[in-house]
Amino acid sequence: MTPATKRSLRTAKFSFFLMLFVFMALMPAARAAQQPVDTVSTEDIQFTDIPTPADSIAAAQAKMTDTAKKATLDAMAQAQAITDKANAENKTVPKTLWQIFIEGLLGGFTAVILPCIYPLLPLTVSFFTKKSGSRSKGVVQSLIYGVSIIIIYVTLGLLISIIFGSTALNEIATNGVFNIFFFLLLIVFGISFLGAFEITLPSSLANKLDQNADKGGLAGIFFMASTLVVVSFSCTGPIIGTLLVDAAAKGDRLGPAMGMFGFSVALALPFTIFALFPSALKSLPKSGGWLNSVKVVLGFLELAFALKFLSNVDLAYHWDWFDREIFLSIWIAIGLLLGLYLIGKIKFSHDSDVKYLSIPRVFLSIGVFAFVIYMIPGLWGAPLKSISAFLPPEATQDFNLLPVPGGGNTVSAATEQQTSIKKKKYDGNYDRIKTRGLDAWYDYDQALQVSKELHKPVFIDFTGFNCVNCREMEANVWSDPEVFKRLKNDFVMLQLVVDDKADLLPADQVISKYTGKKITAIGKKWSEFEAYRFNSNSQPYYVILDSEGNLLVPPSGSDENISSYIKFLDSGIDAYKNKNR
Repeated sequence: MTPATKRSLRTAKFSFFLMLFVFMALMPAARAAQQPVDTVSTEDIQFTDIPTPADSIAAAQAKMTDTAKKATLDAMAQAQAITDKANAENKTVPKTLWQIFIEGLLGGFTAVILPCIYPLLPLTVSFFTKKSGSRSKGVVQSLIYGVSIIIIYVTLGLLISIIFGSTALNEIATNGVFNIFFFLLLIVFGISFLGAFEITLPSSLANKLDQNADKGGLAGIFFMASTLVVVSFSCTGPIIGTLLVDAAAKGDRLGPAMGMFGFSVALALPFTIFALFPSALKSLPKSGGWLNSVKVVLGFLELAFALKFLSNVDLAYHWDWFDREIFLSIWIAIGLLLGLYLIGKIKFSHDSDVKYLSIPRVFLSIGVFAFVIYMIPGLWGAPLKSISAFLPPEATQDFNLLPVPGGGNTVSAATEQQTSIKKKKYDGNYDRIKTRGLDAWYDYDQALQVSKELHKPVFIDFTGFNCVNCREMEANVWSDPEVFKRLKNDFVMLQLVVDDKADLLPADQVISKYTGKKITAIGKKWSEFEAYRFNSNSQPYYVILDSEGNLLVPPSGSDENISSYIKFLDSGIDAYKNKNR
């Protein structure tokens, strides 16, 4: 393919994307035993068994077989003990749930300052204070009101978990249909926040809830909270949708419920606080055009966030449309538009005129323009470590001015010349996630064979196209000179991509030990291998094995402490050397 043709294809891909964005076991051997045939009478003769050379060899083989079996069982028991210890040390579910809760909390506080909710603060607090007849009773009713909001949103999160289930939630992050749906959903939310239309629930539902709110008592307060949830959906819907998408994609059963809990706590808190201290309402800024500006800013952020889901699909299904520089170009364009909006140079039909720049607008615009300037060098290959987790891998970059780590880009060819394996399996699938300068294999059996021939331990990197933490580790840890040197020189690197949708070669297809069904996709095979062999389903997950596939040291998860990561690598190298002395 000529350079001109390649440029034409890149131009076509870029144009197409812009149009899309705008519009939317070994076999045992049998051994035969030979029986001597009597040729003379043996009557009245007593024989003494004398071991022959063949008998001695058979006895030695049996002894060696028993020894080998014992050694294998001991190694398996030791590996299982190491794996159990490592899994106990690397559990991250509580941390993940706390992250989801904090994200929900931030989303709830953001929703409070949107035009659908912010003006309701003084009205609702005044309503409870006047209707109750006393301040103490008003406070109690406000507390019940806040708890009702929390119950409603947490119930919504639990329903998401019940409907999808934990298994389906684990698949969401890499499922093409879901990722495309999330991409389109966030685009619609973004356009809505920019003011093209409003996403609202049926008015009849709001009217029905409002009628029940007039009944009084606990039921009336609950229906009043339900009315707030419904009538504010045009503002909270996009935030809730984004939050649920992110929580569900993390694959934790309690993720959506925890996210909704954080969101509802932040949403209910202001109503309760201002009911306790009504005089504080006077210090709140008055409603105005700034509320709509908050919605527009969130609209731009929704559009930027949506691109990550499209990138996920592009990588997992090998479409090769969405290169890193295209992603950055769109983010830079969105950032420029957002900055110009903040300083009043562009406005939408429902915006009020910006007669002067307020101090908050000045600082926000400075931050946005600084972020845009920071991203520009990424178009020429700058690593952009602070946002590397959200960007497509650096290997998708068509134009990269940075030098190749370790010097040269012929590592793979040199290694292949030193081994009996002349062709890597599935090598072409992973051009877009390769780390420059590192030579990786993508098949377990081939990696073990290379390990035996090169006398190096196997370093397994359980990774994924859509693994955010994997990209962070590659950009922030693997790029360290000492880490890079060890990965390049001291290990046979095996990268097993658990979300690859490509088909396995017929000879590599296996039967699932969990479902009994045939596994035909590459990612499914390695995902089950990680779960069955190492009792883990998280990525990144780093495992160091010897040439026989035995575990040398406890595995490691994501660890951005470089010194700690180097100790992990060194421990694997030392264990391999000690075992092979």
